[in-house]
Amino acid sequence: MSLKVDLVRDHSGLQENRQARRYFAKFEKILEYLPRIAGEMERDGRLTRAELVVVGGHLDALGHTFRALSHKYLMTGRDTGVFLGSLMVDRHASGFPVLQELLSMASDAAQADDALARLPDVAELKRQMIQTIVGERRIPTHLQYAMSQRLYLDELRQKDLFWPRNDVRMQVLPGSGTRHLLHWSAWDGQRNLPVIWLMEVEDVGGRQLPGDFARMTRVRGHLMAQALPDLKLVTVATGFDDDFEDIHPKRLQRLTVGPMYSSAFTLQTEGLGKVLEAARAPAGEDWALAWTLETLVSRDTTQERAGWFSSVEKQIWDLPDMHAGNTGATRIERAAILPERVYQALTETPAPGFSDVVKYVVGDGRLWRAD
Repeated sequence: MSLKVDLVRDHSGLQENRQARRYFAKFEKILEYLPRIAGEMERDGRLTRAELVVVGGHLDALGHTFRALSHKYLMTGRDTGVFLGSLMVDRHASGFPVLQELLSMASDAAQADDALARLPDVAELKRQMIQTIVGERRIPTHLQYAMSQRLYLDELRQKDLFWPRNDVRMQVLPGSGTRHLLHWSAWDGQRNLPVIWLMEVEDVGGRQLPGDFARMTRVRGHLMAQALPDLKLVTVATGFDDDFEDIHPKRLQRLTVGPMYSSAFTLQTEGLGKVLEAARAPAGEDWALAWTLETLVSRDTTQERAGWFSSVEKQIWDLPDMHAGNTGATRIERAAILPERVYQALTETPAPGFSDVVKYVVGDGRLWRAD
């Protein structure tokens, strides 16, 4: 089947106003829990404190992206006199917006200043809306649309959003001054999922990365080109180790947020359909979110010859058994975030593939790990 047909089948627009609002409200609630999940993983030793802070920053950016899109599509299904379109969601593979939504958002951001210059400010739009309601006794739909686009463009101008590609940034780790945490993220266009990468490196060069623009530019270019979601971690890390003789990767992680499953917005193909149906959860509680953390660790080093009179350090990766070797990671941890009612249904109606998944249960503002 061609890609074009798959897109038609698997991607659908949220064309009704209430449906769009429910979708964004659901994700707003889900995204509130994710930093707390990351905190639990830090307490369990799966993330360091520095990694927790970095992951939190990427999750905040993801939340800002959803907030921007919620403003953009606030008037979905309303007669505004303008063709709005509708948010395109990958209902089969992820439950998240499709990559094209983020590409369009990035294009809008490049023109945000010019577009904002043509719009009244928020205070003026509110004044005109009140005048229309009180003086003309009609719903100011056109002004509401202008306000939604004003809020959307204001959000884009913040620039702290999760874009299709978020370039490599660096944090110096405490200690010797030679350890750095590189981090970047991207929207996986094949699965339509946000992916966050973290790499701890040791820099043995004469001039450290924070002050070496030329080397840092090479590092950014390499990682953004090679760190693809379908590559194994050991492939990415080994390629980096081979290309940079004086920068040694010690730990590489890939965090994939999603898929999101919901009886209202996705097609359930992995057994969760029956679970969500059995849960009979109210709107806003009928969902589950997958969360996968892959980790590769260097357990030792070896010296390899580099020419006649020199050698270079190479990493020996911790791949403890055949299964881990096949996955290219030291360990892979899959988790699911579930509202309490859905978790109860899952215990009574097991779903294939979820028996070995760590389950974090949320409800009434609480979060706990179900062992």
